[in-house]
Amino acid sequence: MKFLCLHGKGTSAAIFKSQSTSFRTKLDPSFTFDFVDGFLASSPAAGIDLFYPPPYYSFWNTSAISDVRKAHSWLRNLLARDGPYDGVMCFSQGCSLIASFCLYHQAETPDEPLPFKAAIFICGGAPMQALEDLGIEVSQEARDVDTKSSKALATQASTEAILKSGLDRWENTHAATSGLDATLDPSNVFGLDFTTMPSHLRIKIPTVHIYGNKDPRCPASLQLSHFSDPRLTKTYDHGGGHDVPRRSDVSERIAQLVEWSAVAARIP
Repeated sequence: MKFLCLHGKGTSAAIFKSQSTSFRTKLDPSFTFDFVDGFLASSPAAGIDLFYPPPYYSFWNTSAISDVRKAHSWLRNLLARDGPYDGVMCFSQGCSLIASFCLYHQAETPDEPLPFKAAIFICGGAPMQALEDLGIEVSQEARDVDTKSSKALATQASTEAILKSGLDRWENTHAATSGLDATLDPSNVFGLDFTTMPSHLRIKIPTVHIYGNKDPRCPASLQLSHFSDPRLTKTYDHGGGHDVPRRSDVSERIAQLVEWSAVAARIP
């Protein structure tokens, strides 16, 4: 199974490759991973320059919907040039790119299959501006959660926070969301009402949603999971912050979920 791998904003293909090593090494050689840099130069993500040298990249640097659509065009060209890919694996902004790409695909070409058969989202979310552009009602509560969680992530992932508190910096997150994926009211998933969501705006391939309950952006991950067909999705709380923990038990579980995605997508 061949995965296209898309990193977070202000990082790189090399960084995502390093971040995901611990669980990828637990998979058999039939799973291959193609790590690709974003097409825009970027400043480093908060705190990332403490651990990884430049260059850093992104898929968009502003919240303008035109920039998100440019990233979609870049992705289509990449898939046509370097594909086919069986699946995609993404982190943070890479998830936003894939999630929005899938939703626009469902809105604009619902009768055509997606150009991949499974998706692994790690600390992901769908861009609010894309949801609004697609005609989805985004409440003030959803806007507030998005703004506050983004600001909290920038603070808790900062160089200052890392040097002061290390891993404990995630303990103070405002989003105490452990276990909520099983108990959230679908009519109010951090301000989004999925009971009124158009049925065609669903991601209809097998998806895995990996998040940390200490991640300030955890609400975005849980919102994204609700865009997936519940019969074809798995969620996993790795218990940490906005990162990919390297603990052996976490790595083992993520590897199992990657394997599940291949089986669910009926990929040999």
